[in-house]
This record gives sequence, C-alpha cells and structure tokens, in this order.
Amino acid sequence: MELDQLELNTTVEESEKTKPYYTALIGWSVQAIEAAAKMNRPFIVVGPPDFESYAEKHEIPFVGWDFNKINESSDHLYMQLKEMGAEVAVPLYEECVEWAGALNARFREDPRVFNRSLLLRDKGMMKRKAQISGIKVGVFEEARSKDDVERFLKRVNEALLKIDGDHLDPIHVKPLDKAGSVGHLAINTAEGIEQIQDTDFPLLMESHLDGQEFSCEAFVHKGKVRFLNITEYIRLGYSNFVPASPSLEEKRPLIERAVQQLVDAFEIEYGVIHPEYFLTPDGTLHFGEVAARVPGGHIFELIERAYGFSAYEAQILCSDPNTTEEEMEQFFPDPYQYEAYAGCLMVHPNTDYVKDLEIPEELEHHSYFEKHDMFTPPQGKVAERVGFGNHYGTIFFYGKDSEEMTGLLKRYEQYDFYV
Repeated sequence: MELDQLELNTTVEESEKTKPYYTALIGWSVQAIEAAAKMNRPFIVVGPPDFESYAEKHEIPFVGWDFNKINESSDHLYMQLKEMGAEVAVPLYEECVEWAGALNARFREDPRVFNRSLLLRDKGMMKRKAQISGIKVGVFEEARSKDDVERFLKRVNEALLKIDGDHLDPIHVKPLDKAGSVGHLAINTAEGIEQIQDTDFPLLMESHLDGQEFSCEAFVHKGKVRFLNITEYIRLGYSNFVPASPSLEEKRPLIERAVQQLVDAFEIEYGVIHPEYFLTPDGTLHFGEVAARVPGGHIFELIERAYGFSAYEAQILCSDPNTTEEEMEQFFPDPYQYEAYAGCLMVHPNTDYVKDLEIPEELEHHSYFEKHDMFTPPQGKVAERVGFGNHYGTIFFYGKDSEEMTGLLKRYEQYDFYV
C-alpha cells in the first residue's frame, strides 16, 4: 500500500467540526464495539463486507471494506469517514494497521503517521529500525528464495563455529507482513527449508535467541507509555498469564525502559503496541518484534480480569490525541495493584480426528478454574492450525499464586480434551 493511494492533497469539503466526533474501529471485534458503546463514544465500524448484515441487525454504524484490495478508489474510504464525522482510526487486527495509519495520517494531516504504520507491519523494516536505534536484536536478513535461506542457515552456523557432524542451531523464518506466528518456522535442516511455502516469500530470517520469551502490552499516549502489562508465556501460542510472575515482574524497571526506548525509536505517539522480548539468563533483553493492534492469546481479556479495566476502552482512549492527561490518570491503575493472576489455556486437539469432548472433574472443581468455551464439535477431521489461531476453545483461570497458575497451565496443556 502506498500513501498516494490515500492522497493527502485530495480536497474534501469539510463542514464545521462535528461534536462529538466519531471513532472509526478498523476491523471487526465485538469486544471493541461493546467498549465504544459502553463509553458512550460515537463510533463507526469499518469491517469486512460479510459483517454488514450483522451490523444492520444490531444497528451498528458500518462501512464495508475489503482490506486486501487496494485500487484507485481507496481514497474514498477517508472521504466517506470524514463526511460521517470520523477523526480517529483504531486498528483491531494486523491487516488493518496500515489502513488505520493511512487514515490517521489524513485526520492529523501528518503523512509520517502512515510511514510509522508501515514500520509496524514489515518485520524486516522493524528489525532494521530497532538495530539503527541501538536496540539489541539477533542476526537477521531478508530472503526471496529457498537458496537465500540455505545460505543464511550456513552462515549463522559457521559463525557459531559448527563443524561437520554437529547439530545445526536453528534459524527462524517468518513472512514479512503476516500476523504473529503465521508462517513461522524454526529450521535447522535442508528438509526444513523445503517446508517453506512459495507464498511465504519474501520473509525474514533471524538467528535463534535463547532465554525467556514474553510480551508487553503498552498503552501509549503522546509518546509516553501510560500503562505497561507484562504477559508471561508458559508455551507460546498455547498458554499465558497476566501479570507476570514475581521473577519476571522484578525486571519491570528494565522492561519499562526498553519499551519506552522502543516507543521513542519508532516514534509511536498513540495507541497500543505489543512487543515481544527475550530475557537471557544474564538479564539482557533482546527485542523480538512488535505489533500495533489487539494482541492474541486473549491478553486483553486477561488484563481486564487481573487489573479491572477494559483494555479495549484503553486502546480507544490512547488512540485519540484529544484524550486529556486527567482522563489518562483517572483511567489506569497502578501496575503493581492487582489481586491475583489471570491465565488461559488455548486448547487444540492432539488428534487428527475428533469424536468427543472430555473435561475432567478435577479441573472444573479446582479453585482457579473460572470458565471455558470449549464445545463438542461435529465428529470429523481436525482443521490444521494456522499460526496460533483457530484453537478449539479456551480455559480461563484466576488465582493468587503464580507457581500454581504455571503448574495448572503446564498440566492441562498435555491433557487430551478432544478424543
């Protein structure tokens, strides 16, 4: 997508500023819609056309839009939203980030807003920007072919002084513009290289980073981190909890400095970012990658359960330049003030064919168990998992001991709920 496809110089007849103005929710999220409604904040949903009938039925202001289609009519989206009174765009999922960036560039009359959104969508570009800014990252390159991947794997292991017969250290490959783990492979053999799909190119290649991987959810307004959550991963894409355990939370001052450094380096002014880091045993932080939308893993729901505020409402507030300092201070709690840990386990069948759902009584009777949304599916073949999505349900936990939470998530990750 190029900025000239949402041309800044297009003349639009503007009436007097609408009060109150509208927030454009870019994507589709029932939780975000409910949050905007609860805030009594006028909003418009810009979502895939398939949701139009649902929106009409529930009287939700809606503009249907195909985010994968860019053509000469793309500028009409800005003009349509402006005429409706929209002045803020909030991205809800990965493919909407540059659309929201393009719209906010127009709303704020600042073309750099769009460039920053591209930075947050291209994994290679974000790594280069981080490295230029003095942020510690692994070795990385971009690949256009499997030959590039083979050469990178060889060079990385030569640098690690591997000799013939040694097991090779893995490299990681990820499509440059896909969300999170989609298309992510760890490769240390020629056979692994052959697993890469041609459609995944161009992709980012990077060396393996040892250490504890975790994510942060930083709510940013006027270039300052207003609230920082640290999410502890038990198994990436399967289980996590909020806030992090004491051993990781004690690193909060270090993590807060690193996240603010990232915000400054990437010139992020408003909204939510979701960076991932690796913490090595010697206490060094390595930057992994960063997204600028609602995180996966039900993290927003866990934040609300642990801290008592709606992360969806927080995202809307932080995305709006007109939100006041007083509103910021009143909304966010102290990050050290929480009563217990909120965790979840995303369940995917361990079998290729499902007959039934079995939930053990000891799970439902455990004091940390809160709810689940698993269901008995029709008998049949299990759908292939794409990234860390399309899991078959989630189990939610809440309790005061992080070690007990960790043990529960590890224990039931191995349980065969679907047989």
